[in-house]
Amino acid sequence: MQVVLIQAPLVWENPKLNRDYFEERINAISENVDLIVLPEMFTTGFTMNPSTVSETMQGETVLWMQSLAKARNSAITGSIIVEEKGNFYNRMLFVFPLGEIQHYDKRHLFTLAGEEKVYTAGTQKLIVEYLGWKICPLVCYDLRFPVFSRNVEEYDLLIYVASWPKVRTSAWDALLKARAIENVSYVVGVNRTGEDASGHNYIGHSQVLDYLGDYVVVPQEEEVAFSVKLDKTKLIEMRKKFSFLNDRDVFELKN
Repeated sequence: MQVVLIQAPLVWENPKLNRDYFEERINAISENVDLIVLPEMFTTGFTMNPSTVSETMQGETVLWMQSLAKARNSAITGSIIVEEKGNFYNRMLFVFPLGEIQHYDKRHLFTLAGEEKVYTAGTQKLIVEYLGWKICPLVCYDLRFPVFSRNVEEYDLLIYVASWPKVRTSAWDALLKARAIENVSYVVGVNRTGEDASGHNYIGHSQVLDYLGDYVVVPQEEEVAFSVKLDKTKLIEMRKKFSFLNDRDVFELKN
């Protein structure tokens, strides 16, 4: 599967300018790709003011993602702020090439920033089936909680989209590597760059790791888009040779 990661500076609380930016970057992709991954809250930055920038599932950004996915014949994923039944969600959308949408609402809300005071936590883990791959999409702070991401579904690819500040970059790198090793899965991590209105700096460090925790793409800094090919055959061969997942603990996760 050919995957493109777009690491970008985000314009604070300006969905139109951010959509225009990403559309330009996506249209500049010259190769055929299967999946395009955008950061957390890619239309707004990590804001605690959802009432001013939230959208619905029939809003401009969702329609925009569907249109681009169809035009590129590629799936697109990333998180945006969605309002639904009076609640705000940090919602990661997975838009298929024909426009179908599946979504995951961020479960672990970042209490250090007061995210839990304005957003509603999700309760359901999502496994997307796409092109013969099983994909688990998660958001930023979820990275610190390995129980929720534990590979009990035999997924092949774990995706984290984030707004992870520079000051905690070492944790981002270490935890992504750990998630790849313990789940015997490819891991894609896409973060943003630049500075937000709260004065937080971001250097990206978007990266791709294989099922052994080795870098397929080393952490990238600054504004960049890069493409990587993931090989499921090699993943399957590795799991047959080293059947670590067969020895995992059995548990039940309660909401």
